[in-house]
Amino acid sequence: MRRLALLFAALILTTPLRAADPAPEFFFKPNDRIVFLGDSITQQYQYSSYIELYLTTRMPKGNFVFLNAGIGGDTANGGAGRFQNDVLNDKPTAITINFGMNDGGYGKFNPASNKQFVDKTRAMLEMAKKAGVRVALCSPNAVDKRMKSNGAEYVETQKQFYAPLKELAAEFKIPFADQYTITRAATDAMEKDDPKAAKAKPYGDGFHTSPPGGLLMAGTILKELHAPAIVSSAHVSIGKTKDSLPAPIGCKITDIEPTETGISFTRLDEALPLPIQKDWLPMLPYMNDLKDLNLYSLSVHGLKDGGDYDIAIDGVKVMKATAKELATGINLGNVTSGPIYDQGNKVLAAITAKNTMVSDRFFNVLKSNVPAWIENGAAQKAKEVAKRMEKIDAAQEAIYKLAAPVPHKFTVTPATK
Repeated sequence: MRRLALLFAALILTTPLRAADPAPEFFFKPNDRIVFLGDSITQQYQYSSYIELYLTTRMPKGNFVFLNAGIGGDTANGGAGRFQNDVLNDKPTAITINFGMNDGGYGKFNPASNKQFVDKTRAMLEMAKKAGVRVALCSPNAVDKRMKSNGAEYVETQKQFYAPLKELAAEFKIPFADQYTITRAATDAMEKDDPKAAKAKPYGDGFHTSPPGGLLMAGTILKELHAPAIVSSAHVSIGKTKDSLPAPIGCKITDIEPTETGISFTRLDEALPLPIQKDWLPMLPYMNDLKDLNLYSLSVHGLKDGGDYDIAIDGVKVMKATAKELATGINLGNVTSGPIYDQGNKVLAAITAKNTMVSDRFFNVLKSNVPAWIENGAAQKAKEVAKRMEKIDAAQEAIYKLAAPVPHKFTVTPATK
């Protein structure tokens, strides 16, 4: 936990904190049992899987459990009605609630619908409070006007419809992730840069996520819930002594070997950066290049100016940079090659495979109706639910083994053509 506190202290915020202010507390905690509750956008297992990927790679000893209770077409009314059976019965310690896309009706603002949305959201928060479970309340993503025929109308309805959520969160003293405002600003910027959605297209149909939209949603929720920006930070030098350099954060540097033209060293991190998927790349300019979520930094001092330098990890070139850029510090978090990237991809693939088991348990067992005439049907169902959970837990344990950081040899040498 001391290391986590150091990471929070180094967090880069949009509005800088005064020196005396404590760093904001991250909503998710090690050992959390997390349920993502929502509609079809949650059921897609995109934004939820990317939040899971972040938590797994950033806290490879976090011992999290991840469950998804998203159902297509659902609303806050439906969520409140199934909150006990689908959420609380799984004994979560943390819940994200993400309803509102369907509640608004995809048309003009309806006061009666809005009242029901607010009332049913309050009912879920009251149930969670009574059960002693932490909740983060989320407004939905803004629809993309470029991709939805009535998007120009509905995106304004959304603004009015979701406005009470901030007040509800304040009333219950819980975190509020204002996805609508942040994703609206992003899609408004995309509309100017890419009016036909030829490159940056977060939502294939205007509101359901494609992988870039899943990243936009996950990044927004994580940032709003005060996720640490820094994976780890390392400083090495050809000329300066180790004691004159800033202390590393989240990593250990050994076997430093400077030469006349470059340097090599071994780096063992405490966490992994997110593996940036190729189809995420168009979204990065609208997410501050993930500098406030995926900073895996390296600074190299004492290199000779002139020409580029190759940065290689275990012999694989992952990036080029100038001596000035390296002295200032570069972010290796967004590279799309190399052994660390490959390890992160294996973690993501394993998460995706495990979540097919999570979905199957939820829809084909937990949500199944056992006919009354089946003897001991309820007991058999409960036994099967527990059996599926054992398999999910085993898969999660294997994922954590995949996510365990290992030492890597870094080299910085004059670039070759």
